This record gives sequence, structure tokens and C-alpha cells, in this order.
Amino acid sequence: MRYVILRDDDTNALTPVDCLERLYRPFLDRGLPVNLATIPEVNVHTRMADGQPEGYLFNRQGAQAGKVAMGSNPKLVNYLRVNSGYRIVQHGCHHDQLEFDCADRSEMARRLERGAQALREAGFPKPETFVAPYDKLSRASLAEVAARFRVLSTGWFELRRLPRAWWPKFALKKLRQSAHWRIGQTWLLSHPGCLLSRHRPRRQILENIIRSLKTQPLTVLVTHWWEYFPDGQADESFIQALHETAEYLSNQRDVKTIAFDDLARGSFSFPFASVGRDSVEP
Repeated sequence: MRYVILRDDDTNALTPVDCLERLYRPFLDRGLPVNLATIPEVNVHTRMADGQPEGYLFNRQGAQAGKVAMGSNPKLVNYLRVNSGYRIVQHGCHHDQLEFDCADRSEMARRLERGAQALREAGFPKPETFVAPYDKLSRASLAEVAARFRVLSTGWFELRRLPRAWWPKFALKKLRQSAHWRIGQTWLLSHPGCLLSRHRPRRQILENIIRSLKTQPLTVLVTHWWEYFPDGQADESFIQALHETAEYLSNQRDVKTIAFDDLARGSFSFPFASVGRDSVEP
């Protein structure tokens, strides 16, 4: 059996319910969990490197408070809570530019705590999984995340950014050519890039996903809901590619779609569960 986790980034208080429903109803109806990396208290002024507002802010209307908490949108919160197939993952705090690429450990702890608090205030359970904005974490951030969460999902790991106590485990991971490893009780998962991206040829998306599923016992598929709605308009061919992925995953007897929480709680007996089993202090 091989496993797949679908991770969608950047749900926030400004996300239209209709967008998520349009994208993920085929997954929900098939019983395939959708992990939403959710921004707890979004900064509506965050900009990309080119100075343009982040794509997930396309629904921003006029002047708003600088930061908007998830709990301020009861319609969205209720939709996510009613549809249990959605699993809420903490995605940073405000999603400021590289907000967890910082060496100040106390500040990293404060941001993690504030983000978790904002999600709890919205009515969601305490998050067990963390995703850093832009997949960037400093050594201080990694240590604080490992102290609070059971799963960290990111793009890759760099030796120079890891706490020194983690280096032997990282060397073992590299030797085994594993995408995933564990420090203490925290799973550290990497992903093969954004295979579900509007920047990839549509006809090759499912083919690339299938190829990736065959290379690891667990694959994290990353996408971004707002990429399917450039300037608020539906990209039909890209949405079709996502829905074809749902159909494929639901029809494979040897592939199971799970949630990050399933991994955190040990709900399955994974073939890679022995990787990094012994404890290392963060």
C-alpha cells in the first residue's frame, strides 16, 4: 500500500467558500481528506517578490484591517466544520514574507502560539501539523515547531538550517534516500514540488503525480486553491486536472489518501514508520 496526502495552501478569512466547494467536492464525496494549510490571522498587505499582492488575497475588497482572523468569517468556518473531510493545518501565523525564517527563537515561539490560538478561537481543534509560509524555516523555527507539532510538512531540509542535534538523523535520512524522517515525536515530511500547479502543462499533471506516487511509500501533493481562480475567474482546464486526480486516487486499490492527522496519531501502520523512531531533543 502507498499513501498520499493532499495539502492545499493559503485558505484564510478572505477565501470564498464557493472556491473550495468547486475544487474539493469530488474529493469530499469520495471520502478523500483534504488538508487545508490555513492562515490563522492573514495579513492582507502581504506582497510577492514582484510587489504584487499575494494571489490568495484576490478577494480583498477596499481597505481592511491589516490582519484578519479566521474567526471573523463564520460562513467559511461553518462550511469547513460541517464538511469533516477538510482537515485544518496551521499555515504560519500571518503569512508575512518569510515570517518563520528568523533566528529569534522566542519570536518564533510567539508566532506559533498566536497562530494556534487564532485557529482555536475560530472553533477548530488544536492543530497537530504545521506548514511554514514559502516552506522556509530557520533553525530556531524548526526547534520550536518540533516542540509543539506532531507533523511538519515542507519542501526540503537543509543541513545548515537544522538544529545540530538533528544532524545524525538527517545524515541517515540522506543515506536511505528517504523523503520523510522523524525527530522525537515529530514527523518531518518533504514533498516533490507543487505537482498540482497552474505553471505545469495540464496534460502532464496526472502523469507526473502517478510517477511520483511510485517513488515513495508516502507522497505529499501540494497545491494552492487560488491558482485555480486567477483574478477570481475559474481556470476550467486546471480544475479538470484536479478532479481527474480525485478520480484516479479513488480508483486505486493500492493507494490510500490520508490526512496529516492520521500520521500524527499513528492511525496506520506505515512501511516507513521505523525511520528516526528514537527520540532527539529539539
